[in-house]
Amino acid sequence: MSGMKRTPEKNLMVFSGRAHPDLATEIGDMLGSGLVPQSAYAFANGELYVRFEESVRGCDAFVIQSHTAPINEWLMEHLIMVDALKRASAKRITVVMPFYGYGRQDKKHRGREPISARLVADLFKTAGADRLITVDLHADQIQGFFDGPVDHLMALPILADYVKEKYGAKQLAVVSPDAGRIKVAERWSARLGGVPLAFIHKTRRTDRPNEVAANRVVGDVEGRICVLTDDMIDTGGTIVKAAEACMDAGAAGVVIAATHAILSDPAVDRLKNSPAVEVIVTNTLPIDDDKQFDTLTTLSIAPLISRAIREVFEDGSVTSMFDGHA
Repeated sequence: MSGMKRTPEKNLMVFSGRAHPDLATEIGDMLGSGLVPQSAYAFANGELYVRFEESVRGCDAFVIQSHTAPINEWLMEHLIMVDALKRASAKRITVVMPFYGYGRQDKKHRGREPISARLVADLFKTAGADRLITVDLHADQIQGFFDGPVDHLMALPILADYVKEKYGAKQLAVVSPDAGRIKVAERWSARLGGVPLAFIHKTRRTDRPNEVAANRVVGDVEGRICVLTDDMIDTGGTIVKAAEACMDAGAAGVVIAATHAILSDPAVDRLKNSPAVEVIVTNTLPIDDDKQFDTLTTLSIAPLISRAIREVFEDGSVTSMFDGHA
């Protein structure tokens, strides 16, 4: 029998863009692999350049980048990194995006609008990505935009367990900021021991982004600490109005819990002046010092992502991390 045999050997390598190096370093340390050194800079006209300083041939590559502001620059760097790995013969390329850029543009609200979330998925596929890992997509259907496996992680266990430990002895109610996220609120309720559910009935203006016309609480929140849950806080208008609506309905207090802290202006001022006793977020996105405030608590998403990476690398089950819900 002619030919050559070789025992398969897998080699995990973790790469990071420059958008959120602290999170990537924490993930690399938890995996025990560290980050692959690289050169990355911009030319005078703004073009980006990336080169890895080690051979990546045949490796199982995990490329981490959070799509924070300026989002177009970091998204482009992410794509360039994937292209570099593909051309350097990486065996499998998994894109790890704790926050999926353009995720809110997942459907057409009016004629002649783009579906930018689908475009982002197509760009990564064209660049050479084999798989995506992301956290708390704005809409579940985005998983279907990418032609390949998508591991949709949920920050709910991290956030809910913190809330349960700190506020579990009090009368709680889980409040969804809109009717569309009621299924997520149901999981929150189950995680917190079956507390009551409510949701905010709101009217959002389709012609003006980040603007809500009206809020009304549907459900009984009187005398309870309301746990307001959402996938992201951008300008803070929606979540703050929801918190005010809960207080108007007789709530004893409000705790805000969200995965992605975008915190575009004037979010910090709004949250500081809101009725919320605590705002709990994760570090899927970097939070600058000037966006820190007294009631803000940031929990690390690194244990969740590092475990998912390990499961993918070892051909395990990501779904088992979420009791079959992922």
